[in-house]
Parts: sequence; C-alpha cells; structure tokens
Amino acid sequence: MGGFFAAASRENCIFDVFFGTDYHSHLGTRRAGMVMYDRKEGYQRAIHNIENSPFRTKFESEVNDMHGNLGIGCISDYDPQPLLVRSHHGTFAIMTVGRINNHDALVKDVFESGHMHFLEMSGGLINNTELVAALINQKDNLVEGIRFAQEQIDGSMTIILLTDKGIFCARDLLGRTPVTIGMKPDGFCASFEAFAYKKLGYADYKELGPGEIDVITPEQVTILMKPGEKMRICTFLWVYYGYPSSSYEGVSVEKMRYNCGANLAKRDGMTRDDIDIVAGVPDSGIAHAIGYANESHVPYSRPFIKYTPTWPRSFMPTVQSRRDMIARMKLIPVHELIDGKRILLIDDSIVRGTQLRETCEFLYNDGAKEVHARPACPPIMFGCKYISFSRSTSDMELIARRIISREEGEDVSRDIIDEYADPDSERYKNMVAGICRQMNFTSLNYNRLDDMLDSVGIDRDKLCTYCWNGKE
Repeated sequence: MGGFFAAASRENCIFDVFFGTDYHSHLGTRRAGMVMYDRKEGYQRAIHNIENSPFRTKFESEVNDMHGNLGIGCISDYDPQPLLVRSHHGTFAIMTVGRINNHDALVKDVFESGHMHFLEMSGGLINNTELVAALINQKDNLVEGIRFAQEQIDGSMTIILLTDKGIFCARDLLGRTPVTIGMKPDGFCASFEAFAYKKLGYADYKELGPGEIDVITPEQVTILMKPGEKMRICTFLWVYYGYPSSSYEGVSVEKMRYNCGANLAKRDGMTRDDIDIVAGVPDSGIAHAIGYANESHVPYSRPFIKYTPTWPRSFMPTVQSRRDMIARMKLIPVHELIDGKRILLIDDSIVRGTQLRETCEFLYNDGAKEVHARPACPPIMFGCKYISFSRSTSDMELIARRIISREEGEDVSRDIIDEYADPDSERYKNMVAGICRQMNFTSLNYNRLDDMLDSVGIDRDKLCTYCWNGKE
C-alpha cells in the first residue's frame, strides 16, 4: 500500500508534513521520504529506510534542517520516494500510491518514445514512481501527463506532484484509494488519512472524486479535471488497512468494523451456551470482535496482548518468513483468560493462513478448550491487482485457492472458482471445511460478502470486491 501527506502553507510547513506523514506509518513498512520547497533555497529531499525503526526516529533531524511553504511526504511499502525529476515541465517532486501490472510493457513503450534510461534499484527493478514520471513527461503539460499516465497503467495509480507553484493531487481513475483535502487559515493539505490533518489543526474541506485532479496552493484549491462517475474504492480499507479513526466516503472505519462484527454474530448465532469469550486478533480484529460481542452478548476479552513498545507497525520485514516470526513474537498470551476457555477468535481476514494458524496453536498450547475462527471478510480468492493489499505474488499462495487446487487440480476454470466463492454452494462449504481442518480450528465461518458490504453502507457498485469474487 502506502500513504502520503502534502501541505501548501503561507508559513513554513515542515512540522505539518513531518507529523502528517508519520500518521501514515500503518500503511507502509519499507521506505519513507519528504520533499520541501522553499522560495529562496529551492527543493530539499530526504529518504530513509524504515524497516528497522519508525518514521519519526529516522526523520527527526530533517525537522530542523528542512523548511519551506510547500511540502510532500510519503510512507512506501517498496519504492523509494518522493523522487525529484527535472524535465521540460521544470523540476518537480512526485510520489505515488498504487500498482502497475503492465510495468514491462510500459517501460518498453517509454524507451521506444525516446526516453534514454531509468535508474535500477536493487534486483534490477525500476522504480514505479520513476516510470510514472516518465509517462507524465511524454505530454506537453502536467495535467495531460498525469491523466495519460493513469490511463496507460493497468492497475491503479494516485499521484501527488509538487512544483514551485503548487501541489497537484490526482486520485486514481476509479477512486480505489482516497485523497482528502483539509484547510486551515494558513493554507491547505492533502492526505490519504483524514485524521492525520485534523490533529494538525486542519478542518475537512473536500474529498477528491475518482479521477479528479486538483492543485492546492496556500490560497486555494483549484479543480483541474472533474471527477468521473464510476467508483471502485477498496473495501479492504474499512476491513483492515484504514486506521480506526479514519473515514472514507463519509463512512467511519471503526463503525464499519462494529457493523461487520455484528453482522457476523447475527448470521452465526453463537451464544454463551456455545462460547465463553469473543476475542479479536490485535489490532486488526479488535473492532470486529467488539461488534460481535455486543450483538451476541458474549463477553469480549483480551486473551493475548500485542507488545508494541519495541515492535512498532513499521518494523515488519519484507521477507514473509520473518514477518511471520515477528507477528508471533508480538502476541503475548494471558494464561488466566485462555485456560479452559471456549474462544471465538476474529481477525480481519485469512490470506495465507500461516499467522492465524500459529495463533490458534499457541492458544491451544496455553490451555484453550476450543478455538472458533470468524474472519471478518469472505475467503480471498484472487490476489489484489490494484493496490497490493496482500503480499501474495501468486493466487496459489492464498489458502482458499490451495484448498481448491487440492480438490480440483491445478487447472481450475473460472466457473468453478466462482462456485467456490458462492457461500450457498456445496463447493464453498467443502472448501471452508478443508480450511478449518488445515488451520486446526474447532469451527470456521467466514463473513459473507453481502453482509460485509452492508456493513459499509454505501452503494455496492462503488466498492471494489475483486479479491473475493474477481469482479472488477
């Protein structure tokens, strides 16, 4: 994923950019950067690796060294950014959030159009943000270039671009990720997460629509390209990625998760005769579990605690085996709340199944009598191709697809996969039973897609559900 913050102010806004970017640390784990523009000294940039320590500790010195009235900052899951680019448009800084599926084809097209070279990252890869900049530079002005880049990309791309005149904010064509504008007397800001600017004295100004391009200056926000009518915002923002105090399209993340848990409980029908406590996997399952407990009247409890003082969210290696190890080390059991208990456990999702299976095992090892699993979303059938919410590089890394492959063979038709995604089909029930056995749960029931979408409460046609049903 990735997150961003940008500010255009009449005064030095380095503190706003620093703290606003830091508030997006839950959205990325590998790189972070800031660029400031000062009328006298020009552009200043800093990029650091944040794999082993959080954003603030890496950028503390920059708060005193950097300054300017225009600035952008980002948290990135992979590509180092923001980048500084000099072209026929002049010098600009650029950062992006999204995914490019046709990367190689675009690089080939850019070379054929006369682009001379790209800087290689480790492993011989080309920075996606640099590729986006190259696409923008093929057009005569920035607005045409931004739209051209977005239209050429198979996937999704939100673009924030800083010039000496203002900050261009372009939400991806179908609005899969948010761009929100805040205002205060000194100027305006743009942010992925709205709560980030509210703590800095900004008030809500507007949310950009899908495909909308605005430019913000200290004095005003100007619409350069109006929003499109079609939206497909990522539903997983509410289920997992979004910070609890966030809201998207006017819908609170925390409230959606309460609704989600309540809908699970209504469909599930478990009572105090069946289970002793409801628990959420910290932190992603807690709000869902509270909603379930409130609806079912089964006590909510915390049988394990996430140890966060020395294990911040940003410290998550990109190697999956190490991520799994650190996820285990973070969770500290409370034996007195586990021993002899029938526990209903809620997490946001089951992707590969590794971490939740190990959580189940340590609950049993600590004396749990039963562990009933209730993921807050349906089985994930397709790897995300729009914002990369999952690190899966193949659909076969998904536990649901592995179970299907075991039953049907490796070459499974789309019609068969669709049948497995149907919660009323026998194939679906057999798949869930297979996952339950493999994960060693006492029982397993997933949230249904229709119940989950009802929990959001906006027009279903505006919500992306690709990872669950493959519909774009």
